[in-house]
Amino acid sequence: MWTAWEDGELLGCGALKQLDSHHGEIKSMRTAEAHLRRGVGARILEHLIDEARRRSYRRLSLETGSMDAFAPARRLYVRFGFEECPPFADYRPDPYSVYMTLSL
Repeated sequence: MWTAWEDGELLGCGALKQLDSHHGEIKSMRTAEAHLRRGVGARILEHLIDEARRRSYRRLSLETGSMDAFAPARRLYVRFGFEECPPFADYRPDPYSVYMTLSL
């Protein structure tokens, strides 16, 4: 798990989970409300993708919400090349979830 800080204030966080030796999952990406739309999420996502490549993952996946409140997050992931995919790992189809993956 990594955190981003500025002048002692938490900006956001993100975590990476190894699913197997070639597949990672982005977990718990969050941006503090006061810092939304300032590029914090993009910087954290860049770091997670770089770390996944450093670990030699071939694929990086995530689960996010399907509701309108998650639309900005889904747009961010698409901007970085993620595409919708079927559920992965232990996930099951869920109308409240969107599954996305990126080939590295």
